[in-house]
Amino acid sequence: MSSPEIEALVQSLSRLPGLGPRSARRAVLHLLKRRESTLQPLMKALEAVDTRMTECGTCGNIDTSDPCQICTDPRRDDALLAVVEDVADLWAMDRARLFSGRYHVLGGRLSALDGIGPDDLTIAQLVARVRAGGVTEVVLAMNATMEGQTTLHYIAEQLQDAGVSISTLAHGVPVGGELDYLDEGTIAQALRARRIL
Repeated sequence: MSSPEIEALVQSLSRLPGLGPRSARRAVLHLLKRRESTLQPLMKALEAVDTRMTECGTCGNIDTSDPCQICTDPRRDDALLAVVEDVADLWAMDRARLFSGRYHVLGGRLSALDGIGPDDLTIAQLVARVRAGGVTEVVLAMNATMEGQTTLHYIAEQLQDAGVSISTLAHGVPVGGELDYLDEGTIAQALRARRIL
């Protein structure tokens, strides 16, 4: 058994996504064995983020400045706006470096079972942002879940008369995917979204 402080660190790390108690113990052991090269820099980075972290008032991204670095980047196309459910989705899309526009984070998705309605998300801010002008295309980058698609359709209705083009991400067979390993829903969506070569 280890000290209460070490156990508390293990418990804290085990609450992170992808880390169970065993993985957290290995991570703590690694941090303790390499204090100068891993533990101390990690502590400094966590402290810096904790004291400087803020939510962007424009798009909802998490950054150390408001507006965030994406919103202040002059190379971005103001006419394109991608709507995502969460900050993790924004980071995933931006990591691909294929979208040059701006973002809007909803803060979740509509879910009647969880009691999440339109007022619990930043849909009203999105509509106001689009109606303020400058945006010509809204890309609804919702997850391919039932709640994600419900949110997508609701937002499309809200923006129907805003005078912008509304598009969605393509769904279907992933690159490198084999049909034998795909579920019926993915295959059905791929068939519906087929295109002429």
